[in-house]
Amino acid sequence: MDGGMNVATREQVLAALIEAQGAVSGEWLARRLGITRNSVWKAIARLREEGYAIEGTTNRGYRLTAGRDPVSAGAIRAFLHTRAFGQEIEVHARIDSTNTRAKALAMQGAPHGTLICAREQASGRGRFGRAFYSPAESGVYMSLILRPQLPAERSVLLTSMTAVAVARAIEHLADVEVKIKWVNDLFIGDRKVCGILCEAGMDFESGQLEYAVVGIGVNTARAAFPAELAAVATSVGNACGSDVSNNRLIAEICNEMEALYPELASGEFMAESRARSNVVGRRVMVARGEERFTATALDIDEQGGLVVRTEAGVETLRSGEVSIRMEEGQ
Repeated sequence: MDGGMNVATREQVLAALIEAQGAVSGEWLARRLGITRNSVWKAIARLREEGYAIEGTTNRGYRLTAGRDPVSAGAIRAFLHTRAFGQEIEVHARIDSTNTRAKALAMQGAPHGTLICAREQASGRGRFGRAFYSPAESGVYMSLILRPQLPAERSVLLTSMTAVAVARAIEHLADVEVKIKWVNDLFIGDRKVCGILCEAGMDFESGQLEYAVVGIGVNTARAAFPAELAAVATSVGNACGSDVSNNRLIAEICNEMEALYPELASGEFMAESRARSNVVGRRVMVARGEERFTATALDIDEQGGLVVRTEAGVETLRSGEVSIRMEEGQ
């Protein structure tokens, strides 16, 4: 129970309003969901308190209108078409990091496909412990718990698969073209729109992954970025000029992830990963531990490694990160 109102009932009412795409009566909602008219009224009142714009008139009934789109399990489920991904959902108004919570749940045995979302992150993390800009209701902040049958050395394929899935999901909802900067960033034009952070626990006896946590942060809201990010970051809303539903994007990411997951062993999605690359054929700066060097990106191999040419010859990067040498006019 939540404030005297069953959370599941609110989710059911919200999902019914989303599916209806128009005005429906309280009687219709009660009959459809097998609850009382009073329960419908309480659910509507509570949803309005949470920020949902719901019109209600005596003759026309209730209608979900354009406005705030607070992340909720019910709204996500309205757009899900999966068997595992997102079937277990945990939503937080504010959390330190969805990945931190997901790792704790994974170690406690949470099932494959469990989804953790937040409307705001206090300590969102990117690769190498960097902070991830994640203000309230301005983006998608989510983590999925996966239990892949995958050797640890092939774990980079998870990041590549996720990047392709998120790119597809964004393009499904917005008229934009999404590119992948090896290995974990998504770009629209020359600005970053999404970061991916994969963390895993390994079974040392088998050398297989025990679990993987895939964290995804997508900037969605139409908004001005802080001065230090304005030149390098954008949002889906800024790029396409219209609002994007965070709930629907979360669901679409889960749908695309589950569709690609059977290809994890074969890596079939790597062809699309290569086609979406914004680094292949360009000069890049490579950061690998304390090492820094320039290279030309040649290809991405079947295991997700970046093939580069340096002064010393050709090698394949399995770790590290790259930045594009924009000063060369590429």
